[in-house]
Amino acid sequence: MKKALFTTLLIEKSPQSLPLGAACVASAAKSDPRSKGLLEVELIDFNREEREIVKLYDTKGPKAVYAIGQYIAGKIAEKKPDFACFSVYVWNHVILEEAALTLKKLLPNIITLAGGPEVTADPYAFRSFDYLVSGNGETATKEVLLKLSGCEKAEELDGVYYFDGAKTIPLAATCRAHPCPPEQLSSPYLDGTIDASRYGGALWELARGCPFKCSYCYESKGENRVSYFPMERIEKELELFERQKIAQVFVLDPTYNASKERALKMLKMIKQKTHGMFFYFEARAEFIDRELAHAFSEIPCALQIGMQSADPEVLKNVHRTLDKKKFVKNIGYLNEAGVTFGFDLIYGLPGDTFKGFKKSIDFALSLYPNNLELFCLSVLPGTKLHDDAKGFNLVWQQMPPYNVLRTPTFDEGALAEAKSLSQAVNLFYTQGRAVSWFNSILYPLHQAPSAFFTDFERYLKANQIQVEECGDPRKIRKIQKAFVQKKFEERHLQKLLPITFDLIELYGALSDADGEGLKSTVHLNYHVDDVLSEYALDIQYFTQNAKKHPYTANIEAGPDGAVIR
Repeated sequence: MKKALFTTLLIEKSPQSLPLGAACVASAAKSDPRSKGLLEVELIDFNREEREIVKLYDTKGPKAVYAIGQYIAGKIAEKKPDFACFSVYVWNHVILEEAALTLKKLLPNIITLAGGPEVTADPYAFRSFDYLVSGNGETATKEVLLKLSGCEKAEELDGVYYFDGAKTIPLAATCRAHPCPPEQLSSPYLDGTIDASRYGGALWELARGCPFKCSYCYESKGENRVSYFPMERIEKELELFERQKIAQVFVLDPTYNASKERALKMLKMIKQKTHGMFFYFEARAEFIDRELAHAFSEIPCALQIGMQSADPEVLKNVHRTLDKKKFVKNIGYLNEAGVTFGFDLIYGLPGDTFKGFKKSIDFALSLYPNNLELFCLSVLPGTKLHDDAKGFNLVWQQMPPYNVLRTPTFDEGALAEAKSLSQAVNLFYTQGRAVSWFNSILYPLHQAPSAFFTDFERYLKANQIQVEECGDPRKIRKIQKAFVQKKFEERHLQKLLPITFDLIELYGALSDADGEGLKSTVHLNYHVDDVLSEYALDIQYFTQNAKKHPYTANIEAGPDGAVIR
């Protein structure tokens, strides 16, 4: 019997970062009846937060990438596999190539395989693996392993390439492996290939494919359709997560609400079968209506919505559209229903400018998102944008993470400013959990959000505050209060500070209890009921009309959310 080991390097060990891709391929290999008595399958993973790997990053400097690859190879070699199958992504591709090269030295007879988005994009760019699988890996990888293990019934190797030491040779006329219909795929959760409870949660795959063609995304050159996993499998996985008491589930479906009927059916199932499990969805705002918003509100969940830019002309360059009026209306349904949601924005898009990026921030924050995720554009190999990039005169990194370096309208200096501004927004607004009160403090300042954050960015630099060292939410609240105090004093608005500080402290403590289960004691200037009232969010009106009532609130996590005692 031959032994096949499936592996990858993760960014971290978390529900958002577990080896689902490798697990799916491993599950497909071991579930095939032809593998019985012929192939032994094992899944192991590594992550950049492991003590030994962190130590290598700290001590090896520029050589850390190679040292970590060698470390991974050593761990794999201890298990003496006949095959090592690597799941390759932007963040691990160089390290895993080094691991494969080192592995050949430790186990000269081992056969290495690689697949994933990076390999699919350009299999000819890889020269460290024996076999490369382009496209969906479940079927193609399995057939390679069976063939190399002596199975006479192994099928044609679509989408498979062989590197003979000098050149890469396609082994079939089809350059990409055909996707296997979801109903024919085994579940790595149900067959025990991967245990989600080890990671504190699950990545839950409900569908493959996307009906859209956003050119910066790997899906841009895939099939323009969605294939759904069977409801029977989905229901069994959900029941398993409930038995395992999984806390968080990140739903892998690039457009969860593309089919309203299916989305509503799923939300109803989640409501009936889970208790206290929190779900994260990716959704398109144009498909949200009042009925769907209400259904989301009935389960513990959060939605992440890809806005990318508030400029429809910029979005046209990457094959996206934006109807601002409809977008605002549909996001209003989420706010009306009390659904938690956030937006994604990208800076450096073709045709965008730093001024345009700031306008996108202003538009996004006017809609009260709970978080705002800001990213530099990556020109990923294998995407439509990669094909179009030279036509847009983009200059980008040729190695991971492939970030854009300059565009005709967004030069190096502007990109650096956008990065710094993004860090300031993330610290103050997203990490600082400011959604409840942020627009309340902007109103008396008569400032746009981007101008406010530009001032905050300068404040951080002037006071030598390192963003990466501000992870503690209580520390962030001190920074928020100090900056807001400075701003209000400059505008002679000191009288608004007592209620402003109460809002920052109280809502921050409530978020700490909900999110991390932290206990807090908050000393307020006003009675807690007054601070939580809708009137408190008009801080000028509140200051003129409310009476101070010093109050100490003890806040802790309860079974149904934060509790004030």
